[in-house]
Amino acid sequence: MKYLLIFLLVLAIFIISITLGAHNEQVVTFNYLLAQGEYRVSTLLATLFAVGFVLGWVICGLFYLRLRIMLGRAQRKIKRLEQQQSVTESEPSPSAPSVSH
Repeated sequence: MKYLLIFLLVLAIFIISITLGAHNEQVVTFNYLLAQGEYRVSTLLATLFAVGFVLGWVICGLFYLRLRIMLGRAQRKIKRLEQQQSVTESEPSPSAPSVSH
């Protein structure tokens, strides 16, 4: 439910940015790293928002994936240690030799 609300908020921001940009048909020159191009403000605004949104999701997804892998490794290690502990507890401990008088 939370993700649906976040998605709707982002969608609303995207629609508002397109609406605001659509009323402004001004062409601007956009200089990027290797070249430059002339774009309408609405197109540039929507494109940059979409690229930033996708890039943000990719970065967050990579961090999430890394944490899930670390969690899986930690859970396997805990399970292995618990098995070792149960094996050592179930083995009879060597008792001291009894001395009879």
